[in-house]
Amino acid sequence: MFSLNAFIKSFHALALGAPYTLIVSGLGIVIGLAVGALICAGALSPSRALKTVAAVWISFFRGVPLMVQLLLVFYLLPVIGINVPPIVAAVLAVGLCSSAYVAEIWRGAINALPVGQGEAATAIGMLPRTIWTRIILPQAVRLSLPALVNELILLVKASSLVSLVGIWEITRASQAEAGASYRPLEAYVAAGCLYLVINLCLAALGRYLERRMAA
Repeated sequence: MFSLNAFIKSFHALALGAPYTLIVSGLGIVIGLAVGALICAGALSPSRALKTVAAVWISFFRGVPLMVQLLLVFYLLPVIGINVPPIVAAVLAVGLCSSAYVAEIWRGAINALPVGQGEAATAIGMLPRTIWTRIILPQAVRLSLPALVNELILLVKASSLVSLVGIWEITRASQAEAGASYRPLEAYVAAGCLYLVINLCLAALGRYLERRMAA
């Protein structure tokens, strides 16, 4: 039978893993935004070589499961002489995976803008850099915001995979609590509730930002 006391105890124990979940997903989306911007620029570039590199990058990181990417990064870095803590490898793997999706989100947002806006700005003498910073990018960010918030929520859920490399996040904490208390149902229900609370807060933040940017 489900025990409320065991659930509350598990929830408190799992809360200790929440910061690592937020760190992995938060830094992962930061890396994803930075690298994704470069990949998006390559995809929109007139250079065939850059387009090819961007296409291969996006195809690889969207086509290979995140679990495999995580293990590749975790075991590849020491082989090439880069020894980092597991959480660094986890953040890097999550960020690189996210960059492919972010690049496609931004490419779609930019392509959705009317071409005439850029042409009109060029006609009145605006520089290309000014056109991008004052006209294209602000609109692209507003259009892509819902998809970017959704990507962050997906990263929070995908961060459960970093338990494979020993990161003490929510899922790893729930496994430990289930083994220690012999109450797996309460432990995993608590983990689900904790993920739900985090993602509901992120969704609310996304709606708030959408209203602010729309205004």
